[in-house]
Amino acid sequence: MKKTIIFLFIFLIFTNNVSAKETVKLSRCVDGDTIKVVLNKDIVTVRLIAIDTPESVKPDAEAAYYGKEASEYTCNRVTNAKKIQLEYDEKSDKYDKFDRLIAWVYVDNKLLQAELVEKGYAKVAYLYDDYKYADELKKYQELASAKGIGIWNEAAKQKYENNKEEPRETEDISKITDELENKEIIIIVISLLIMTLLGSKIIKK
Repeated sequence: MKKTIIFLFIFLIFTNNVSAKETVKLSRCVDGDTIKVVLNKDIVTVRLIAIDTPESVKPDAEAAYYGKEASEYTCNRVTNAKKIQLEYDEKSDKYDKFDRLIAWVYVDNKLLQAELVEKGYAKVAYLYDDYKYADELKKYQELASAKGIGIWNEAAKQKYENNKEEPRETEDISKITDELENKEIIIIVISLLIMTLLGSKIIKK
């Protein structure tokens, strides 16, 4: 009986520690689904669990559709927050392969992941187990998708993609034009040199 009580006591302590929220301070915002916080005097990168926002800061690549908007929303929320808390999911690894802390993020007692999905800034993703708030996020995603807001606005997404392609075509044309102009200049210079040489030979005769 005593062993059972001790086991239950230890189990309850462990469960409470896993689900307990940990208050942190913001170091800086990276993008829509990643922030850096001060935890135990160290700066730690936190990846928001169970969601994915469009890329906005990927090296050597343009921002994806709605990437900047998602990044701005998250950064505004965490920058202006009075309190930021992390909650670790007992069914998730604490760190990912990039050594980022994986957590539910609360901003002034509101779940940031839920806000991002509900408003169409993020989609539910990377569910490797039955995470604590996954079902709640899926419901928000269904509503956002049905409304066609944010990342689910296909017409706006297509327009964005088309606008990205047009400047590239213009750049290609301008490059070709510059190359042709350079070739014309080279031809003119060579022609002048030939004429100069021919002229000098005629004068000598």
